[in-house]
Amino acid sequence: MGEQKKISLMKEELQAAEETMLPSFISKYEEDERAGARKLVQQARNRMEALERERQRIWNLKEYERKYESAGLVCGIDEAGRGPLAGPVVAGAVILPKDCSILYINDSKKLSEKKREELYEVIMNEALAAGIGMVSPQRIDEINILQATYEAMREAIQKLSLMPDILLNDAVTIPQISIPQVPIIKGDAKSISIGAASIIAKVTRDRLMAEYDKIMPEYGFAKNKGYGTKEHMAAIQLHGPSPIHRRTFIK
Repeated sequence: MGEQKKISLMKEELQAAEETMLPSFISKYEEDERAGARKLVQQARNRMEALERERQRIWNLKEYERKYESAGLVCGIDEAGRGPLAGPVVAGAVILPKDCSILYINDSKKLSEKKREELYEVIMNEALAAGIGMVSPQRIDEINILQATYEAMREAIQKLSLMPDILLNDAVTIPQISIPQVPIIKGDAKSISIGAASIIAKVTRDRLMAEYDKIMPEYGFAKNKGYGTKEHMAAIQLHGPSPIHRRTFIK
């Protein structure tokens, strides 16, 4: 029983270990011949290898930031909510420090909701500046979704506490902006700044849709985020459009 307990304690130690403690865990137990101990040491090695791969991915994700850092402050821009039938379109603008090493930043759509929420807090804490722009469903109907997206992006830039010297945008060139811009196709998966912007935009919008769900639970906004799911379409048929539905999207 004592041996089993020790293995279980080792398991707890590994589970609680920060990444900086993994090498000492390995050196401490790598001579232990028990199968359970060998398994835990291998798990620790696997974690270290995964972390190294993630650090390399993040290094690669900063290629555009390195390319344009001589210009000055680099800002990533992205949006969330161009496609839904309800709710606003939200844009994020993020200026990260040059030595930024936040792991797991990626295109927000490739991340779980839990991971997005975690990264949102880290990004907002570590960014040199972050701004959010939001354009209402009524305004989307008035000027169309593309123009509304541009408007949200301009607002996000205006809300930054520092003025950027160059913008890295996810695929678009924003009209009426004098700051130099670099549109990058699938930029949220190629630039750490755009990826960070996509995360704060998505989390902001998802939180807002969850609040709308409390007021209008019949549409399932907390789950569908305003996108045209089968259940959402049925709810529109049954209850009619809500005040936050985009009329031009549900004709």
